[in-house]
Amino acid sequence: MCGIVAYVGHRQAYPLLIKGLKRLEYRGYDSAGVALLNADGLKVFKKKGKVAELENELKAREPLATIGMGHTRWATHGEPNDKNAHPHYSSNSKLAIIHNGIIENFATIKKNLQKKGYEFRSDTDSEVLIQFIEDIQKETGATLEETVRLALHEVVGAYAIVIMTEDDPTQLIAARKGSPLVIGIGEEEFFFASDATPIIEYTKEVVYLDDLQIAVVRNGELTLQNLDKTTQIPYIQKVEMELEAIEKGGYEHFMLKEIFEQPRSIADSMRGRLNAEDALLELGGLRGYMDKLADAKRIVIVGCGTSWHAGLVAEYIFEELARIPVEVEYASEFRYRNPIIKEKDIVIAISQSGETADTLAALELAKSKGATILGVCNVVGSSIARITHAGAYTHAGPEIGVASTKAFTAQVTVLTLMAIAVAKKRKTISEDLYRQLLIEIDTIPAKVERVLKASEKIKEIAYIFTYARNFIYLGRGLNFPVALEGALKLKEISYIHAEGYPAAEMKHGPIALIDEDMPVVVVATKDSSYDKVVSNIQEVKARKGRVIAVVTEGEKQLHELVDFVIEIPKTHEILVPLLSSIPLQLLAYYIAVMRGRNVDQPRNLAKSVTVE
Repeated sequence: MCGIVAYVGHRQAYPLLIKGLKRLEYRGYDSAGVALLNADGLKVFKKKGKVAELENELKAREPLATIGMGHTRWATHGEPNDKNAHPHYSSNSKLAIIHNGIIENFATIKKNLQKKGYEFRSDTDSEVLIQFIEDIQKETGATLEETVRLALHEVVGAYAIVIMTEDDPTQLIAARKGSPLVIGIGEEEFFFASDATPIIEYTKEVVYLDDLQIAVVRNGELTLQNLDKTTQIPYIQKVEMELEAIEKGGYEHFMLKEIFEQPRSIADSMRGRLNAEDALLELGGLRGYMDKLADAKRIVIVGCGTSWHAGLVAEYIFEELARIPVEVEYASEFRYRNPIIKEKDIVIAISQSGETADTLAALELAKSKGATILGVCNVVGSSIARITHAGAYTHAGPEIGVASTKAFTAQVTVLTLMAIAVAKKRKTISEDLYRQLLIEIDTIPAKVERVLKASEKIKEIAYIFTYARNFIYLGRGLNFPVALEGALKLKEISYIHAEGYPAAEMKHGPIALIDEDMPVVVVATKDSSYDKVVSNIQEVKARKGRVIAVVTEGEKQLHELVDFVIEIPKTHEILVPLLSSIPLQLLAYYIAVMRGRNVDQPRNLAKSVTVE
């Protein structure tokens, strides 16, 4: 949520900022703005709505400047409008700030500033911070860098900030705590951004800011300090992302592109880890922690949204194969209920971005209690990757669509590999089953390709159900989390109310909703729960519900019973979610498109939720 991009160097800043903001649109936002410094002074331009509206506003007077910063805002304090958009001026308009995160004690700071006569142009906590910085500078006479440091000692909350001053056209100051910020290093130029997507066109050399670090660029030099004024050496990393990975590549939407990328993203998440032919499986990022995993008394998985659903899939697989008790927690609730965590517990955090605020907070709590914490995320250099003891990247590649698709299947792939590896080490599965699972998971990318070939049929089914205002999704066992994920995808992008349930729970309440206007999606693959699911479908049909069933190829019984059938290839039961989730992604996508929704940027949602 929210997006930051800033630049200082020899290029014209404005077109670079606009392009960067468009690259960050996937994060979710409701207003946009830029600040530029040239001979006319420090100027701020901002507008409610999309980046294109800001661009149209400035088209006739495209400002010239070689230093500037831009922001896309996702409203927290104050409604979405022009005055609450970023950047924000200080009282004297000589400083400007862009800010991601939340300043929790802003009300106290604001009240004190108002007593001193400061007036505020917006309702935001971000403006309070820049006014506070100006006030400290007036009181102390310190340099801007020192003033920012003093101010950040006083604020409570999360932030990624970039600050410009009218007094120095070569200077940008940035800092972070709990919200991501990356600095790109070019030839006598520097780029700041929330993530690498606006930067990779210009440089692959980046520095990921750590929590409580302040970065200062001045006169073409970068310096880093922590809040205690200790100078630190920038650790420069190389970004592996390619430009084409963040472009649509001929698809109508990023979401559709990412659905169709899943054969590759699943394969990439196994590459270098799995050699099915030789029965070899090793996750290098966990090499030093496999003994701890095998000896774990309990595994606690934390995540939010789609990542929580991936964790539910993993719960079934770890318990089935490795025979270790698993609990799956909403990260947002975990830290607030005084959880019981012991030293022999393993806590696994799942996050696409690696920056999810609730998940990071849950990890901090678990770490403080002595647990071993592991991460499964998609972004190299992210906060979760750095805070955990060890982990495994998913290698899904950039996911631009807000509604997660390929990240989900990549997470499930990596978690499945982890479970198989732990089961092998614990000797809770036979050698024959171990080899069978490796051979079968190696075939999954090709089987996903086969599922995707049914996209036109799924599109036809979607057209029939664009009228619907409610959906129910049902599944049992490993397909229960798939049902939850399918319902989430539909509600996220189509705005149709949808709920997922274990199929047997339908009789305990939801069956009251069934009538001829209620579409019911049932994941009814040929597994150990199949006969029970068929009974549940019969109960729906007896009440005139319209059923879309996801079934295993070759299954005949349900073709006569349900209204619509989508087939997926046969695979081992624990691997079914990697296939059964794909039709549900496509169904949600096509329904949303036919309803005229913005599937890549659904309303009110943000890709990376960096505030609690």
